[in-house]
Amino acid sequence: MTQIAPEKPQTEAHSHEQPLSWRRYFSFSTDHKVIGIQYIVTAFFFFLLAGIFAMIMRGELVTPPIDLVDRTVYNALFTMHGTIMLFGWTFPVLAGLANYLVPLMIGARDMAFPRLNAVAFWMVPVFGFLFLFSFLVPGGPAQAGWWSYPPVSVQNPSGEWLNGEFLWLLALTLSGVSSIMGAVNIVTTIVRMRCPGMSWFKMPVLVWTMLAAQIIQLFGLPALTAGAVMLMCDLSFGTTFFDPAQGGDPVLFQHLFWFYSHPAVYVMILPVFGIFSEVFPVYARKPLFGYKVVAVSSFIIVALSAVVWVHHMFASDTPGWMRMLFMFSTMLISVPTGIKVFAWVATIWGGKLRLDTAMLFALGGLINFVFSGITGIMLSSVPVDIHVNNTYFVVGHFHYVIYGAIVFGIYAGIYHWFPKMTGKMYYEGLGKLHFWLTFIGTTLNFLPMHPLGLMGMPRRVASYDPEFAFWNVVASIGAFLLGMSTIPFILNVVASWIAGKKAVDNPWRAIGLEWLVSSPPDVENFEEIPIIVSEPYGYGKTEPLTENMGG
Repeated sequence: MTQIAPEKPQTEAHSHEQPLSWRRYFSFSTDHKVIGIQYIVTAFFFFLLAGIFAMIMRGELVTPPIDLVDRTVYNALFTMHGTIMLFGWTFPVLAGLANYLVPLMIGARDMAFPRLNAVAFWMVPVFGFLFLFSFLVPGGPAQAGWWSYPPVSVQNPSGEWLNGEFLWLLALTLSGVSSIMGAVNIVTTIVRMRCPGMSWFKMPVLVWTMLAAQIIQLFGLPALTAGAVMLMCDLSFGTTFFDPAQGGDPVLFQHLFWFYSHPAVYVMILPVFGIFSEVFPVYARKPLFGYKVVAVSSFIIVALSAVVWVHHMFASDTPGWMRMLFMFSTMLISVPTGIKVFAWVATIWGGKLRLDTAMLFALGGLINFVFSGITGIMLSSVPVDIHVNNTYFVVGHFHYVIYGAIVFGIYAGIYHWFPKMTGKMYYEGLGKLHFWLTFIGTTLNFLPMHPLGLMGMPRRVASYDPEFAFWNVVASIGAFLLGMSTIPFILNVVASWIAGKKAVDNPWRAIGLEWLVSSPPDVENFEEIPIIVSEPYGYGKTEPLTENMGG
């Protein structure tokens, strides 16, 4: 095996930073680990804020009449809840995990473009607070929902060009630019900066899924960003792209929106699939079943994700041939997804399960994802979709995917890599309390939405017929329980980080390059660039090179 002569690593971008200084988390750092934690903490702030909006809405829905907030406020709350949960929480927190873990997992010292990485992060608080600032402008915040369909979204009762909807669209555009910058960085890092010996089929599955998700971002996100800019021009600058009163085509916006926004579900769920694929082998003490098939199936999902968006538009006078085509493609995408589920179950089956908090969240996320997959297949059917269109059945399905699967996977990842990120062990008792409150709250909150939808309750309403009252009370109890579930998580993270037991480098006896470095890792990650001489997940071994390979 050829070794490269020692060479001084090139690290001018952040060689002056101190690895243990808390001040770095409030600076324009270019260390991918600092940026990763900045993303995660900032996203969690928006997560709590959007959760408060949700609890206010569920408080309104405890009783059939409007008796807590008026309709305008309710419309603003559900618009900002959905917007911030997606663009302020889910995308940024997954970007944080990608930033922190990908370079460590592929044996790199940093991301490919450290300064671009920092700029992409600092756009998050900017567009996040732009969303919130819309509450303070004439006419109030955006009220057209997170879809922002025209013609509702091009109405401007205040007459001011700077209004809540305009700020919403501006923030959405900045979010798109930030995510595209992050996608360029992650894809380049994975393609060009893997350590020696790390071929494609020696990468961890999480790296495969991060790469797949960011490829979707690069191809799909420009459509949504362009649509947001065009809608902003219609709203405030007199253009007529989507305004039907002026000859525009509102359905065109739906195509631009869903061409990205359905694949965006895979942008969020693919990294969670990667987390499941890392967590299950560790806590089941077994190699991942079908590694290569699981890895390749991620890119089958990427390819099929480009031809499924119209199933969101079955009720938009879609031609019959198009309905049949997209019903088939939507059902087809369940095949590579089912392959992953089979591989995870086969990995768990017969294993020596260790039910630590990360494993509990991964198992809970898998259960919720299978249920959401069943209802997703139902919604891919044209007759069923048209019957339950714009009812709470769709809301329940969507939240089972976004919260039941994706948020559970995010929590599993945070607990699993918490010792690596902080150098401290979390408190297992608080972690398990957090899991059970979250799992029970999720079930009580989102499961009742399915019978509500089948009974005919429409979404986005602040008042409803008394026949829907029972299930709404159950759902509201679940929402309040979910709000309470964040308390043990916050206590656990803060107390553990400050005074928790010091973590060893590999407390879970896991396999992967990130577990070969100190906890937390040094600024440069690796004292010596590793060389891979093994298959992943236990098929062989991983050894660091005995001589420094430089940058």
